[in-house]
Amino acid sequence: MQDVEVRRHVAAPVERVWALATDLEGSPRVVRGIESVEVLTPGPFGVGTRWRETRRMFGRTATEEMTVTAVEPHRSYAVEAAGPGVRYVSGFAFAPSADGGTDVTATFGGRPTTTVARVLGALTAPLGRRAIARALQQDVDDIAAAAERG
Repeated sequence: MQDVEVRRHVAAPVERVWALATDLEGSPRVVRGIESVEVLTPGPFGVGTRWRETRRMFGRTATEEMTVTAVEPHRSYAVEAAGPGVRYVSGFAFAPSADGGTDVTATFGGRPTTTVARVLGALTAPLGRRAIARALQQDVDDIAAAAERG
């Protein structure tokens, strides 16, 4: 699947947006698509941080184990997860804007790891991309709303 990317300007400083986006335990209260989070590694958010995230997607509840694979504090982070036949890669980037706000870019992509997943992905890609783009935009919008409330 080709990566999906969404963007949003947030009228809040990078530090506040970053804090919300990396608060794993608090994310179910901020991001409506997340039902629960179980943090698996103690300590601050960083490379190697792992958690189980339960979401409702496509009318079903799914739980994935996520791992942070790259972090540039207050600038960006990348996360990977493995599903049946697919490796998911997602990321967030945060750029300060001249008005004191933050420009947020979120990306999501799935890389098939089996022949069956490649075939199914080719057949469902357009529909899947639209649904994922909507869900990703909702996540960013929820983070923005919380950050703008202060």
